[in-house]
Amino acid sequence: MKNGYLGRVRVEGRNLLQSPDLPKVKRPIVLVGAGGIVRDAHLPAYAQVGFPVAGITDLDRGRAEVLAGRFGIPKVFASLDEAIAGAPTDVVYDVAVPAGAILDVLPHLPRGAVVLIQKPMGENLDQARRILALCRERGFTAAVNFQLRFAPFMLAARNLIDSGAIGELHGMEVRLTINTPWQLWDFLFGIPRVEIVYHSIHYFDLIRSFFGDPSGVYARTVTHPEKRQLASTRTVAVVDYGDDRLVGVWANHDHAFGRKHQESYVKWEGTRGAIKVKLGLLLDYPKGEPDEFEYCILEDGREPVWQTERITGSWFPEAFVGTMASLQRFAEGSASVLPTSVEDAIRTMALVEAAYQSSAAGATPIPAT
Repeated sequence: MKNGYLGRVRVEGRNLLQSPDLPKVKRPIVLVGAGGIVRDAHLPAYAQVGFPVAGITDLDRGRAEVLAGRFGIPKVFASLDEAIAGAPTDVVYDVAVPAGAILDVLPHLPRGAVVLIQKPMGENLDQARRILALCRERGFTAAVNFQLRFAPFMLAARNLIDSGAIGELHGMEVRLTINTPWQLWDFLFGIPRVEIVYHSIHYFDLIRSFFGDPSGVYARTVTHPEKRQLASTRTVAVVDYGDDRLVGVWANHDHAFGRKHQESYVKWEGTRGAIKVKLGLLLDYPKGEPDEFEYCILEDGREPVWQTERITGSWFPEAFVGTMASLQRFAEGSASVLPTSVEDAIRTMALVEAAYQSSAAGATPIPAT
């Protein structure tokens, strides 16, 4: 496997690969947490490819029972300890709890456990370091659920880029001008950090997956005058990869002026071509719109032409297949790379921390004239 995402590359006829490799043997899953993301993404994804879910537990047992009935989960455990005691052999623990609760869960898991941790990897870099140290000390095979890397359109883009079709990659832009319904996540209100660590972290992680670790970041994250109860809802950042790479994120979640000028896309530019992906999920979230995948390959003597690739599936729920599949393949030994391992994920957390530090430090003062 070249990079831990796709075990094969196909671009003949531009019929791009969009789905991850699955494990040879699908391990049973025990879910710790029964929130909205589990309902809308984890469980539909697992059902789609036949990952067996052996049990579920949540502090709100009633919520867990509702999901168990809806998705045919055989056991609802009254507590985390009961879930561990009743877990089958070769279980994967899917820890889908708020970031601040991860360190409350991990110490209870048995040594040597296989664990998928919901992003972010803690609320800040200090918590991420503690999570990493705990995973190392207890011998966990652990990954963080940075699932956007595995969305069908991202796998297609990676397939095209890895093939060399667009030449040397030198630019990547993530742009959101959307109206996010923050009220869907009541735990975000009143906490010190919101937009970067709970949303744009996806894009910082995605950027790292294509370009590696940057030398630094310039960032500003701000509140909205009518949403002071949220720490920040808008971010602009330039991720520094040197003098010949332009990579950045523009995320405005407060464009409440109708659909006409809303946009949500990721764009890559190379020396021989470009790719643009519309992130349909974020437009009219959570209902969303269809995704779109366009690409342009330069041909000598011809005008540039943009073509469209049909994409099957979306960010929700299909991307959640990829993170679980990659973890299970690594655990069984059929993959040598774990793309979103805790060892890698902490580098995304470090980039996020640098973005917050950059925002706090402020801009360069303009010289007097």
